Amino acid sequence: MSRLRLGPIVEEKPVKATVELTGKLARDLADYAAAHAKENGLSEPLSIERLIPPMLERFVATDRGFARARR
Repeated sequence: MSRLRLGPIVEEKPVKATVELTGKLARDLADYAAAHAKENGLSEPLSIERLIPPMLERFVATDRGFARARR
């Protein structure tokens, strides 16, 4: 398996948000959490709620179009 884009997750003060996910996306995120836990040596996968924010951070940080629009 190739390396996942999401590395170790750093704790920060959370801000609450509510989202609705499709069943398929929820299952995919659960599978991703399991792969992430295995790759990072965690004993248990993170919950979907804890996984989504770092994924979004990574997406925004690496979106070149968004970076250009910000300048």
